[in-house]
Amino acid sequence: MRVAGIDLAAEADRTGLAILNVGERESLNTQMTIDELLLGADDHAIRNAITQAGRTGIDVPLGWPQKFVEFVSDHASGNLSAPVTTDREWRRELALRETDRSIQRCTGVWPLSVATERIAYAAMRWAGIEAHLRAEGVSVARDGSGVVYEVYPAAALKAWGLQHRGYKGQKNSEVRHQLVDDLSAKFPNLEWNGHRDLCVADDNALDAVLAAIIALEAYLGRCEPAPAELKSSARREGWIWVPRND
Repeated sequence: MRVAGIDLAAEADRTGLAILNVGERESLNTQMTIDELLLGADDHAIRNAITQAGRTGIDVPLGWPQKFVEFVSDHASGNLSAPVTTDREWRRELALRETDRSIQRCTGVWPLSVATERIAYAAMRWAGIEAHLRAEGVSVARDGSGVVYEVYPAAALKAWGLQHRGYKGQKNSEVRHQLVDDLSAKFPNLEWNGHRDLCVADDNALDAVLAAIIALEAYLGRCEPAPAELKSSARREGWIWVPRND
């Protein structure tokens, strides 16, 4: 089985793409080999990877908060009802998805708001890629019931008890070096296959590998799915799959 991981940026030159070759044994000792790892993945490479992989983890919001979508639509049409207040809590209700709130409750980590942060540019790119994949008949359901999972490496690292902050950027290569060592200890059957140095050198490459590992964990049933009461919103907004910390 091939599992892909994508650290999706707005532009191709900062987009990481990893391909894991996964052994057949579905256990805690599942063998994982990094077959491919590249930076500069364009839309074609991403679509090709998703269609060829059994599952793919994507580090980007797959959708927008439903309340934000309705707010923008109502404002555009001039039908927005006057809110009681425009305070911080009202704005936060618009800015955050159900999955963002869930991640904060279970890990203490706040994902970036796709409604108010620059991550929206990458999410726009994904929306276009998703449309192409749907047209090709690929099941890209945002709740993870298809072939893609939304992932958030920082939350996964926190759940695993590993360094989840301060590992990005050129100046933090030493932190990434230690994180790669810690991942090797956490997943002793992960074969870096010559790609270890690139993960130390570039956080986009490391996040792509993490995205693939999280996707495999989700496929093996070791991540938290959306609870029943949030399944409807997950289908529209997306759902971040986080490994169980047990």
